[in-house]
Amino acid sequence: MINKNAYLIEDLSKAEQVPTRDGYGKGLVDLGEKDERVVVLCADLAESTRSHWFKEKFPERYIELGVAEQNMATVAAGLANYGKIPFISSYAAFSPGRNNEQIRTTISLNNVPVKICGAHAGISVGPDGATHQALEDIALMRVQPNMTVIVPCDAIEARKATNSSVLNCNGPVYLRFGREKSSVFTTEKTPFEIGNATVFREGKDVTIVGCGMLLYNALIAAEELSKEGIEAMVINSHTIKPLDVTTIINSVKETKAVVTIEEHQVTGGLGSAVAETLSQYFPAPQEFIGVHNRFGESGEPDELIEAFGMGVKDIKAAVLRVIKRKN
Repeated sequence: MINKNAYLIEDLSKAEQVPTRDGYGKGLVDLGEKDERVVVLCADLAESTRSHWFKEKFPERYIELGVAEQNMATVAAGLANYGKIPFISSYAAFSPGRNNEQIRTTISLNNVPVKICGAHAGISVGPDGATHQALEDIALMRVQPNMTVIVPCDAIEARKATNSSVLNCNGPVYLRFGREKSSVFTTEKTPFEIGNATVFREGKDVTIVGCGMLLYNALIAAEELSKEGIEAMVINSHTIKPLDVTTIINSVKETKAVVTIEEHQVTGGLGSAVAETLSQYFPAPQEFIGVHNRFGESGEPDELIEAFGMGVKDIKAAVLRVIKRKN
């Protein structure tokens, strides 16, 4: 059953559709009003990344760098060294995809408080195709020392994550957002704290650990499985790094099986992080929902989610497989 302490919406089927990037844009405005040190840099994608809302309200603290993501990272690092809190905004395919070395050398190595917005991440970008569908960005950022990695599940959580990246984190942060409208199923009361996963649904037969908009599919799958006598615990692991090891291990100790879900390569992302943790503390059968060693394709977002095996039916099938292995 849905965890009452998670304060999710009452009827999942009536979820409003809003892209997570909207939460980022609103969070930037929140921070602009709270802290004059906050500045926003963009690589000629202000409207697409929703940075334009900050630009309209605080034009003197908005810097347009043009199509120059490497330069954007280094300029942000310089600003951070002199007391500013910069956000850099672009498509995830280009930032951190194109400017990974500059992020590594000028931001992570120096441990400065630059917040990196990777928008339009995952295959749900849709018709833009493989070149614009960042599927490696979590792995790139997760491996860097000092970097915190957050993947919000909906627009409300994205706004909370954006605010928290400044209010509760002094170092560099990677924030991952989507382009397509996705279900808003959390509320203002839903807990959010960097590094703390939230149990969205209770269950004893299998643990589902997910991040991003696919968590909605996980909850729908869990509700359908419940009608078949299988109770799945669903965990929102919005923070990939640092991972909430305690919550995940405690859950898997109870269920003895786990399915991880992410709109990312299964190598190097959330699934890998969970597997590394379990191999060290509590080995258990695991199934990986995500992209398996292939690039994206052009298509409609919903079609691509199904084609790449990340839909509700695929999650249910993975649960049945992992329970069979457990038994």
